[in-house]
Amino acid sequence: MFKIIGIIILVLFVVNIIYYYVKPEGKRQYVKNNNLQTIKKDWKGNVKIGKEFTNGENRDKQIMPWDIIKWKTSKYPQEKEKTQDNYKLEVRKNTGFLESKKDMIVWLGHATFFIRINGKTILTDPVLGDVSFIKRLTGTACAIDDLKNIDYILLSHGHRDHFDKNTLKQILKNNSKIEALVPLKLNDFFDKNNCKNQQAGWYQKYETNDDLEIYFMPAKHWNRRIFSDFNRNLWGSFVIKYKGKTIYFSGDSAYGAHFKEINQTFGKIDYCLLSVGAYKPAYIMKDSHMSPTEALQAFTDLQGEFFIPMHFGTYDLSDEPIGEPVRILEKELNNYQIRFLEIGEELTI
Repeated sequence: MFKIIGIIILVLFVVNIIYYYVKPEGKRQYVKNNNLQTIKKDWKGNVKIGKEFTNGENRDKQIMPWDIIKWKTSKYPQEKEKTQDNYKLEVRKNTGFLESKKDMIVWLGHATFFIRINGKTILTDPVLGDVSFIKRLTGTACAIDDLKNIDYILLSHGHRDHFDKNTLKQILKNNSKIEALVPLKLNDFFDKNNCKNQQAGWYQKYETNDDLEIYFMPAKHWNRRIFSDFNRNLWGSFVIKYKGKTIYFSGDSAYGAHFKEINQTFGKIDYCLLSVGAYKPAYIMKDSHMSPTEALQAFTDLQGEFFIPMHFGTYDLSDEPIGEPVRILEKELNNYQIRFLEIGEELTI
């Protein structure tokens, strides 16, 4: 049965790729939310070709079926090392961060953070369970139903390990006044669930009713949830500012020139929440995610004060051993302000 399902999925994937390359490219346009402030001078908007957003001026390439087949059928150099790797993230059950009034950053695993700043509470890319067929490797710091009085959800893109509808439905059920800040064209779920939301393109500032500033910024990535929706929704990163504090949340991103540009726009970043996992094999991952070494370069480009690694240890998404990102970064502790967080650990800011 599983082989038949696999064959059907592969056939659908191949048909979609063929269709992708034989269909007309589509009309080029520049899109943004005209109701939001654009902070980059002369920015016309994100490039959209037909129905697809892009990372640059041209249509993005898709990963080919034969690349996936090569990946899943090949032995990889670290197979034994990965099998023997017993690294496991530590979990602190709710230590009071939900009831506290302090400004803080709390990692909840993968790309999910609980952030309190100026009395406002924020969740980034909320995912607190299994992802499709991928099991969560760690426990959680709190139950989803404990997440109440949340002001904002920041959603970087639509991949299932960042945009989990089951988690979100439970959060929305307990937070009737919550607002979702999302990329362009990622609003349908929130509209259907009667959740207030704002869509933004790159270099746009969301409207907030207080002194908190939240900006949607570039990332080098892509988006797909099913076979036929390649890049239909935008992706990106976030900058959160309040008075003298600045937080950067990278979402998913390959290394690129946008990190220096973010620094040029905002100056030094106090807290850099950067993805460091899912980077092997490089021929699949390099244009989507950063290795730990690349994340260090991004941190340097941002002129960051504290580097908080994320996107590792919670789900097994790629070929590197589960603890490898930590071991690489630990060698750099004398050179960089790297702050590893346990799941549920509070970092006062």
